[in-house]
Amino acid sequence: MRVENSEIFEKYFKNLSDRERAVFEGGITLGALFHQFVGTPVSKKNKELLERAIEESMKNQPFVYDIKVKIKNVEEKYVSLDGKMLDVDLKIKVNNVIAHLKLEYIPEIDYPLMYVKDFEER
Repeated sequence: MRVENSEIFEKYFKNLSDRERAVFEGGITLGALFHQFVGTPVSKKNKELLERAIEESMKNQPFVYDIKVKIKNVEEKYVSLDGKMLDVDLKIKVNNVIAHLKLEYIPEIDYPLMYVKDFEER
């Protein structure tokens, strides 16, 4: 059983709406992804494999509905993955609410930004 299906787990989040909960879970997932994988060795040879490994790893986080990871600007030779290279689309589903979160490098502020892109109801 996944942890998010536990009644005990739910009692700690009764004070949040489904939207708030989706944003909270998405922030935790993006933060975990960033701090777990930045520094990982990457090259063109293993880029796609690393993208899939990150996706599969993050699917273990509670409420992950969908995730797509792209690693940009990879060279032939080995480099360390950094935040400027990550482009992540994450969907978190809590009941009927889906929060779409994004992690992408924003050149104007020279920062890998994590933000809520939008919401949908299903």
